[in-house]
Amino acid sequence: MPLDSRIAEVTDRIRERSRSTRDAYLVRMRRAADEGPARAHLTCGNQAHAYAAMGEDKAALAGGRAPNLGIVTAYNDMLSAHQPYENYPEMIRRAARAVGATAQVAGGVPAMCDGVTQGQVGMELSLFSRDVIALAAGVAMSHNVFDASVYLGICDKIVPGLVMAAASFGHVPAVFIPAGPMTSGLPNDEKSRVRQQFASGEVGRDALMAAEMASYHGPGTCTFYGTANTNQMLMEFMGLHLPGASFVNPNTPLREALTVAGVQRALSITALGNDYRPVSEILDERAFVNGIVGLMATGGSTNLVLHLPAMARAAGVILDLEDFADISAAVPLMAKVYPNGLADVNHFHAAGGLGYMIGELLSAGLLHDDTCTVAGDGLHHYTREPKLIDGTLTWEEGAGETLNDRILRPVSDPFQKQGGLRQLAGNLGRGVIKISAVSPDRHVVEAPARVFQDQSEVKAAFQRGEFTGDTIVVVRFQGPKANGMPELHSLTPMLAVLQDRGLRVALVTDGRMSGASGKVPAAIHVSPEAADGGPLSRLRDGDLVRLDAVNGTLEVVGVDLDSREPVMPDLSARQFGLGRELFQAFRDNVGPATAGAAVVI
Repeated sequence: MPLDSRIAEVTDRIRERSRSTRDAYLVRMRRAADEGPARAHLTCGNQAHAYAAMGEDKAALAGGRAPNLGIVTAYNDMLSAHQPYENYPEMIRRAARAVGATAQVAGGVPAMCDGVTQGQVGMELSLFSRDVIALAAGVAMSHNVFDASVYLGICDKIVPGLVMAAASFGHVPAVFIPAGPMTSGLPNDEKSRVRQQFASGEVGRDALMAAEMASYHGPGTCTFYGTANTNQMLMEFMGLHLPGASFVNPNTPLREALTVAGVQRALSITALGNDYRPVSEILDERAFVNGIVGLMATGGSTNLVLHLPAMARAAGVILDLEDFADISAAVPLMAKVYPNGLADVNHFHAAGGLGYMIGELLSAGLLHDDTCTVAGDGLHHYTREPKLIDGTLTWEEGAGETLNDRILRPVSDPFQKQGGLRQLAGNLGRGVIKISAVSPDRHVVEAPARVFQDQSEVKAAFQRGEFTGDTIVVVRFQGPKANGMPELHSLTPMLAVLQDRGLRVALVTDGRMSGASGKVPAAIHVSPEAADGGPLSRLRDGDLVRLDAVNGTLEVVGVDLDSREPVMPDLSARQFGLGRELFQAFRDNVGPATAGAAVVI
């Protein structure tokens, strides 16, 4: 199927916009590749340090003829998604030895659990942790003794940070290896219901704790379709996973077989062999367009509107909000996974999953098939699904039709004709809104503003019963320069309560919402942020604000904002405690949300 003209137009626009930065990036990567296998340039002393503790692998490492694989791991057991990685290094070393190669843990990177820090001070470090992860992975790879790499990471900022690092070492082939989602627990809609009951005082903390523990109950990724699982989708759409690897549960024979296969594939695509596939050739403008298509077709996390531009810039590709908006207008919403529906990612995978979706989108001309991937040339490799038959891993063509049309639908009969994200622009700045879970009758909300400087103030006003009419809740000074741009997802239950009471409510903020944000309309990532003197800093209580997701506008009505002085509160209290003082340089140097809120790229 020829490429859809709308997708082609966006791709051409990105290519032209990125020409100088992409060309310069490729020159650097090809120069690094031309220098040959890295270990050949190290002194004997350099190498001896690198191999000293490697036991039975020492001879192979010193010989320098077999490929050496670098492992960058985000393991910790604070994240259920990352807990299975504890034993992966030894599994990877065994898999490498089985094909005459070696593997070493190059380094570890930090990995925050946003579920733990949600609504807490630690969330103010969350977005910046992405750039720290990129830096830490760069330190790991800087030893320069690796012919290929595998990256072990899943969750919110971890995968974007690892991709930024992999792109920076783009002459080195890389395979991203997931660990899979936890098995299904308490249904997500039931968990959400109990949260709303707690917010309104109908149940106590014991009932809330029981529901949360029944939902987040074992090893693996949280099963709702938030940022972590959106990351996993992207790694398939962009060609950095093995086909079908994303949503196989942890600690199963198929999961282990896919890990071994990922190792072997990474070792087979080095510059030492005949199928060299460096990251720099995989992560081009077509790969990022494919990723955005996947984001829209699945109704994925709004956080990726921040992460994808930062990831792309690391590979010399410049994305803009208009690219997201135009692709969203061309791509149908094909999936209904919580918070956009009742199903979780295990149900989505069973209904046909990513293989079915990629096949449908390719058939409709909505994806680039002519991409380089770790699995081979062409995204069509990702229509297949892995099977373990008599102990042997193989790939077979996936479901040719959806197995549950309440969860997954074809391009010809989607849940919505357009994707789940909209760009918003107006006299309050530029931002985005996720509407895939928002009822159509709430795509436009016009109401008086109630302006807050912190989410704790919103919670206190709710507890005092102050929200009695239609309201647009404005939470400003939540951008990257102000306090690191925390997620404000802990506001969702109380806003949902107000909405269920019949009020027309919406959120407007220069901060973020969680990838699990749902039925309450929220204009987020508003830029320029208030701390930069953006329009939100001039809003006052009672100003009439109109959020229009249909026409893509975000405006204050009947007010000349330029005639007002911006409010500039004392933000010093947000600069200390729980490590926040360590990140002042990040707050001082971070870019705008529209460019990915990046520090290091």
